[in-house]
Amino acid sequence: MVAVKQAIIDSVSPEYAERTALRNGSSYPQIWKILDQVYDPELPGLSLWDLGVLQSIEQKEDTWEIGITLTYSGCPAVECMQLDIISVMRQAGYSNVKVKILVSPIWSSEMMSPQGRAHLKSIQIVPPNPQQLVSCPICDSHNTKVISEFGSTACKALYQCLDCQEAFDYFKSF
Repeated sequence: MVAVKQAIIDSVSPEYAERTALRNGSSYPQIWKILDQVYDPELPGLSLWDLGVLQSIEQKEDTWEIGITLTYSGCPAVECMQLDIISVMRQAGYSNVKVKILVSPIWSSEMMSPQGRAHLKSIQIVPPNPQQLVSCPICDSHNTKVISEFGSTACKALYQCLDCQEAFDYFKSF
C-alpha cells in the first residue's frame, strides 16, 4: 500500500479576508507598512495587524486617524498600543496622529491573520479556535486540561498538557 500525503490548504476567515481587502484597497499603503512595526505589548513579536486590532487609516486634513479595536473591554495594553502607534508614526515623519478606539467592528479572534496564529504557536501560546480544541503547543497532544480560566493575561487561559506536563497559555476565542 502506498501512503498518500494529503495537502492541507490554509483558509482564512471572512473577517480576516475583509480586513485584508480593506488594506489592499487603501490609498495609504505606506502607512500600513509603517504600522506593521507596532506590536502587542503583551504578545512579543505579534503585530497589531496580525492580532487583528488594526482596522483603519484615514487622513483628515493634516491629521492621520488610526482606528483600532480592543480584544476585550478593559484591555490594559490599549494605552501602550496607542502610544506605540503615535511613536512609530512620528518617527516616520507624521506628527499629527490620533488613535481612535473603534466600537465597530467588534474584535473577534477570526480577525487574526494566519501569520499571527502561527506566531502565537511559535511562542507556545495556543491560537484561538471556535471549537475550543486545545492542543499542546509543545508536543501537539490533545490530552490537556484547564488549570485556570485566566492565564498570563485576561484574554488567555492557563492549560497543562497531561502528556509532556508543560503548562501553556491558550488565547481565548472571542
